Amino acid sequence: MIMPMKKFAVCNNVFVVILLLSLWVCSVSSSVSYDSKAITINGQRRILISGSIHYPRSSPEMWPDLIQKAKEGGLDVIETYVFWNGHEPSPGKYYFEGNYDLVKFIKLVKQAGLYVHLRIGPYVCAEWNFGGFPVWLKYIPGITFRTDNGPFKFQMQKFTTKIVNMMKAERLFESQGGPIILSQIENEYGPMEYELGASGQAYSKWAAKMAVDLGTGVPWVMCKQDDAPDPVINTCNGFYCDYFTPNKPYKPKIWTEAWTGWYTEFGSPVPYRPAEDLAFSVARFIQKGGSFINYYMYHGGTNFGRTAGGPFIATSYDYDAPIDEYGLLRQPKWGHLKDLHRAIKLCEPALVSGNPTVMPLGNYQEAHVFKSKTGACAAFLANYNQRSISKVAFGNMHYNLPPWSISILPDCKNTVYNTARIGAQSARMKMTPVPIHGGLSWQAYSEETDSDSDSTFTMVGLKEQINTTRDASDYLWYMTDVNIDPREGFLKSGKYPVLNVRSAGHALHVFINGQLSGTAYGSLEFPKLTFSQGVKMRAGINKISLLSIAVGLPNVGPHFETWNAGILGPVTLNGLNEGRRDLSRQKWSYKIGLKGEALSLHSLSGSSSVEWAQGSIVSQRQALMWYKTTFNAPAGNSPVALDMGSMSKGQVWINGQSVGRYWPAYKASGTCGFCNYAGTFNQNKCLSNCGEASQRWYHVPRSWLNPTGNLLVVFEEWGGDPNGISLVRREVDSICADIYEWQPTLMNYMMQASGKVNKPLRPKAHLACGPGQKISSIKFASFGTPEGACGSYHEGSCHAFHSYDAFNRLCVGQNWCSVTVAPEMFGGDPCPGVMKKLAVEAICS
Repeated sequence: MIMPMKKFAVCNNVFVVILLLSLWVCSVSSSVSYDSKAITINGQRRILISGSIHYPRSSPEMWPDLIQKAKEGGLDVIETYVFWNGHEPSPGKYYFEGNYDLVKFIKLVKQAGLYVHLRIGPYVCAEWNFGGFPVWLKYIPGITFRTDNGPFKFQMQKFTTKIVNMMKAERLFESQGGPIILSQIENEYGPMEYELGASGQAYSKWAAKMAVDLGTGVPWVMCKQDDAPDPVINTCNGFYCDYFTPNKPYKPKIWTEAWTGWYTEFGSPVPYRPAEDLAFSVARFIQKGGSFINYYMYHGGTNFGRTAGGPFIATSYDYDAPIDEYGLLRQPKWGHLKDLHRAIKLCEPALVSGNPTVMPLGNYQEAHVFKSKTGACAAFLANYNQRSISKVAFGNMHYNLPPWSISILPDCKNTVYNTARIGAQSARMKMTPVPIHGGLSWQAYSEETDSDSDSTFTMVGLKEQINTTRDASDYLWYMTDVNIDPREGFLKSGKYPVLNVRSAGHALHVFINGQLSGTAYGSLEFPKLTFSQGVKMRAGINKISLLSIAVGLPNVGPHFETWNAGILGPVTLNGLNEGRRDLSRQKWSYKIGLKGEALSLHSLSGSSSVEWAQGSIVSQRQALMWYKTTFNAPAGNSPVALDMGSMSKGQVWINGQSVGRYWPAYKASGTCGFCNYAGTFNQNKCLSNCGEASQRWYHVPRSWLNPTGNLLVVFEEWGGDPNGISLVRREVDSICADIYEWQPTLMNYMMQASGKVNKPLRPKAHLACGPGQKISSIKFASFGTPEGACGSYHEGSCHAFHSYDAFNRLCVGQNWCSVTVAPEMFGGDPCPGVMKKLAVEAICS
């Protein structure tokens, strides 16, 4: 066919563009490139498993163990954001020490033999205060965040260049022999660009070019950015990303955030995601051509200090991650994903060789088959039915697929893994109180509520809070006087006037003449609040002191830098002889922060600068009280936390370091109950802690503690009881296994593939307590048709009466044990012809 000249010219130009781009892809560096199938490292396409561990959300002493556990869990890559406001707290003044030592963190990852995906941003979102932006950025003249704005682009480029140059100086990019194989510019900008239109499009193109021009020698990505300009790779974030397709056919399918759970907010239940569904989502992504998966989070950690954003984000950033907030394995999630990663790696030669052939196996069932030119074959058999097991025929064999599951066949014949069949143990955790001889001995110091002698300034009208405090403190006092005429009717009737205060958020304490009159607070969804309550006033001058409280700065949304907090009015007093008195436009005095903050009462030197009271005042549950005590570090190596369940709201410090905000009085409102792993997951599907505190326990890193004389300081806003505070250890309470008698295992496949055995092996139940613990007893054991879940098992219609024997013999008194799931281990087959399983729960002590 002869092509018309004009059409030929267009196609020829397209060919040249693709050819040039292909040359760029190959020349990014000699070590890292990409094509339509995968990231290529040193000439080899790789299926890469990654996990998010944010260095500021744990202590440097925790980093090596976290990284090692990630490696043992089958990860190839560690992903982290870079937190601008932690590294540049004031303009041009940089901080890279302590848990902000980014270079040290990356070098530890390299020492472990893993790669790094460095998400520079520098906007991070991440439920982090102000989305990672330093607050001073807001006050640069003419600035508008994350758009085609000169002052913002100048500062963003300056910080991004600073980080890239640091990495280059330490030779940390893979092109220099370092571990960094990917970098990210911006973050989840697609929705923002849609809102902004042309200015957003111009900004995203500028950001991509700016990043590429820095010459890192590794590819850049932009997540949730469908129009990411070449050569930047656009990527997906979400609970599921199998539907995602890159914007160009020569880019790989990358999932930068596979959400392992969800964040916790004060006042809401705690979300969790079943391991079966998370594994299903990953297998589904891989079977549809995905080649890079990053778990967000793999270890969530802690929002120490005032780093939590939102607002209303809790101090815990556990995220139901495979490694919990304290650095312990969350089982079965960690173990189930480890088995998944091993199964995927067995398929890697076939997965990176070409696109899959999709074969229907039923109405809700299908197979994805990958084959290489060298003969490698891998198959993923999927059952999307949420309720029923499906028996499917594939390759002249039959396979049973549980509901909402995928089976992985690394040789297109033998199943080594099914996403709904967990072979790893489960673990139930406990918080064990640490005995302290004589208990904690508390002292108290009262924060001033009605004195404006040291006010920062006085003016007519109401001031916005963040512009006033510049986030130097959560607290801003608004104080004014109200003169009550002795002839006011309420003084005789006893019907107090109603004070109405409207605030942009986030919480408010109202004091009348030094006494707490009431409290109001918002939520993450509705941060604004209104206080409306009768207040006790006397004839003459009355002092109204309003303590407005920020609970983290916003971290997401169009131009969130412009969002307000604090009392913007109106403030009115209703029920007077005159009717309604508007206080909004009268003279107000303002005081930034607390007197205790100015005195640094949380520090060793500051706490010694005032006189503290002892005795009955500690138990009086007064508002605005500082409490302090000392304690010795608990013995052992178990992670440590503070049980703050007896307190209401405030902040807590250990040896001068801020553990974070606490708020046990804000009970979780929602619906909790049974959660079925099958079916599409969202953050409201599986919830816990309904009717309880959203967060009761607060992690204290062991490295913060001295052997003796540790200073614990608490600032309580509402009136909690410090005598109820206790130190606890986080430990394994019980461990469980729940395994079918012919459940496929990787070990079975490897043994058969190596020729060491010529028939299928029975699976084993593996049980292991925590370090220093032993299995003290068997709470439950049943081989047959047991029902329930770990912690609530019960016998079914079929039960082997000797189910306990093997575990009592092989496990009790041991730190770990393995028991083969076979009838002869439990006294014979209790119900021939019935598919059986083993359920066991052992107590650790």
